[in-house]
Amino acid sequence: MEKKTPDWMKMPSTAAQIPCVEMPAASSRRSEDQFWCSICLDVFTDPVTTPCGHNFCKTCINQYWDTSNRVQCPKCKKLFNHRPQLDINTFVSEMAAEFRREARQKTSSSRSEQQVSKPGEVSCDICAGSKVKALKSCLVCLTSYCETHLEPHLTKAGLKLHQLIPPVENLEDRMCKKHHKPLELFCKTDQTCVCMFCSVLDHKNHEFVPLEEEYEERKAELEKTEAEIQLMIQKRQLKIQEIQYSVQMSREDADREKAEGVQAFAALKERVDRGLNQFIREMEEKQKNTEKQAEDVTTELEQEISELMKRSTEVEQLSLSEDPLHLLQSVPSLTAAPPTKDWTELRVCPLSYAGCVERALSQLEETVAEHRERLQVETELKKVRPFAVDVTLDPDTAHPNLILSAEGKQVQCGDERRKLPEHPKRFFPSVIVLGKQSFSSGRFYFEVQVKDKTDWTLGVVRQSVSRKRSITPRPQNGYWAIRLRSGNKYKALAGPSVRLSLKSSPEKVGVFVDYDHGLVSFYDVGAAALIYSFTGCCFSEKLHPLLSPCFNYRGENAAPLIICPASLPQHC
Repeated sequence: MEKKTPDWMKMPSTAAQIPCVEMPAASSRRSEDQFWCSICLDVFTDPVTTPCGHNFCKTCINQYWDTSNRVQCPKCKKLFNHRPQLDINTFVSEMAAEFRREARQKTSSSRSEQQVSKPGEVSCDICAGSKVKALKSCLVCLTSYCETHLEPHLTKAGLKLHQLIPPVENLEDRMCKKHHKPLELFCKTDQTCVCMFCSVLDHKNHEFVPLEEEYEERKAELEKTEAEIQLMIQKRQLKIQEIQYSVQMSREDADREKAEGVQAFAALKERVDRGLNQFIREMEEKQKNTEKQAEDVTTELEQEISELMKRSTEVEQLSLSEDPLHLLQSVPSLTAAPPTKDWTELRVCPLSYAGCVERALSQLEETVAEHRERLQVETELKKVRPFAVDVTLDPDTAHPNLILSAEGKQVQCGDERRKLPEHPKRFFPSVIVLGKQSFSSGRFYFEVQVKDKTDWTLGVVRQSVSRKRSITPRPQNGYWAIRLRSGNKYKALAGPSVRLSLKSSPEKVGVFVDYDHGLVSFYDVGAAALIYSFTGCCFSEKLHPLLSPCFNYRGENAAPLIICPASLPQHC
């Protein structure tokens, strides 16, 4: 009689075809192990017990011994001298039957608890009516199963060998079209997924890796690509933010410029209207004066005419008199003309208004030019103000007559020379004090109040300038400064000095230095006017702010120089 080959010997040699058996829950693992045949991997059918105490299905152990040269236990490998007589273990058989019933009840109850598949989820291909969510997909059956319909694949010996995977759609696409086997290898040579038969037949001598290995490698590449893409996205998002910020800044600048432009043009329009009104008033005043003069002359002429007409009437009446005596007596008084002016040279000519409009427009142009210049200076002040620095006066550099405030922001000249320790940094005889801060690059700006003073000097000086002897302040000697003398004489100490003609006396002077471009500029902050600029300067060492309140001249110049926080002028 031909012996039947047991199922356990029919297992495939490839790891990919090892059955995917779903493990039971931890709470029931002990009972399943007790009633599970280690040969067929199923619940016992007609269980028998070997002399060594291990249980197997009667058919499974007999087939095992029929195909083996030795009689031994498949589990513990104990050898028997002869094939033992095996009887059905009724206790184990009853317990296995009870276990089967409980498993069927549990499966039936779990069926009602399973969820109906939602859109996008894989549903069971076996369920009729409402589709239940699939638990596994079988690559051999090309079918997806819910928990209930999956049971045969977990309990039947033949189905246990099928390959189960997480539920997926389109199972046909996971099978080789030619050999109808699962695609479980990746051909690196042809860059395609193949089955086991393809690797032997159609892709012979090609390089293969398991699908999972190529999957991990590609997944790592995708993650790297994803990271690179995310970085590119972040960079572009940052660029968008940068552009949006630039647009926002541009919008704010535009709004600010528009507001300032409206204010500036309103001020200019006000000046133009004021000039126009003044022009009209002047024209009307001239015309009014002309009319008044003509009216006065006319009135006087009319009075003389009235007198002359009266005399004419009297003469006419006398000439009609027939009384000789009366006529002769009255003639002397009537022959003399009444007192009148000689109007022969009088000329009342129309006034000439030629050139009035041109003169008015010329004056308006001057006003507009002044306004434009003011706006330009205001713009310059706005640009230099961000470079404002906090200047504090250095007492070690102050002339003995100078008195500094406690915070080092004010300086004035006293009447008496104080006894101070000799210091190499101190100025004498020059009445000067320097700022503590020094600058050897970039740009800086500070403002000094000069109100109520008749004499002062402001600017910057080289750190190495001579301090112990009188020296002419000019750029060649390390000074870049302007000064006021006698209340109205302004000069730029340019060597030779340049007389400055200012329209008004500044109350606050701004000093701006661009070290790298060799520029030192002085501004009348209140009038928004440029006082003077030193250009093309060559700076080679540190620069310090310089302040000189000059002597107080018995109180006439006693007001202090005050370092103020930088501010911007307002439109007139």
